[in-house]
Order: sequence, then C-alpha cells, then structure tokens
Amino acid sequence: MPPITELTRIEPVYLDRLEHQGIFTTGLLLEVSETPTRRQTLADQVDATTNDVGAWRDEALMLNLASFGSNEHRLMIQAEIEGLRDILAIDLDAFTVRLERAAAELRVDPPDALRVAGWWEQARRLEDE
Repeated sequence: MPPITELTRIEPVYLDRLEHQGIFTTGLLLEVSETPTRRQTLADQVDATTNDVGAWRDEALMLNLASFGSNEHRLMIQAEIEGLRDILAIDLDAFTVRLERAAAELRVDPPDALRVAGWWEQARRLEDE
C-alpha cells in the first residue's frame, strides 16, 4: 500500500493530522473511510470536510490499482486523471488516448493496452463495491 504522502490532493496539514490518527498508508485511509459514517468521523477527527475525505479516498483508490506506482501516478496527473472518478467518467478508448498523449508529453513509453484495460476494469469493479 502506498504511503499517504503520495496523495497529491491533500494539504500537508491534513497529512500531519492523518498521521497523528495512525493513518500512514492509502490502505489504512481506505479502511477508515469505507462508509459515509466513517468518512464523516474521519473528517471530524482531522477537521476536514467529507468532500476532502472523499477526494483523498478517490485518489487512494486509484493509487491502489494493480501494477500502479509513482511513474503511473505521474502519468495520470499529466493526463488530468486525479482519481478513480476520473477513470470512471470516460470510456476505455478515451482513457487510452489520454494516457498515450500524457506519455508523449512526458517522453515516456505509454503503458501497454493490457495494463490500461486492467486499470479501467478495476475501476469499474471498485465502483460496484
């Protein structure tokens, strides 16, 4: 599980507050924010809004996709995909095109079609949970 410091949509003050709550990884963040009630509780504990917690959770879900690391996160950011919701908002072809364009802009090899399709399908399975 990636550390919460890899979340880009979170302010440092909230990172510190989460760490004081014992939340050091995105996996722990996902666990303590699993339900709407838990998201509200966490928001209250760190003096954030439930929208903040939802945004952190959305990005954490994306960071926990299979075969996903810091290079892939950078690629997603370049493709203006900040979290799972952004993946869910587009079809597979559009997702592929955005990642290919982002890879070209970063001058790196794009992920292969199997990985892209895997991420896209995982996002849909996570949405159903």
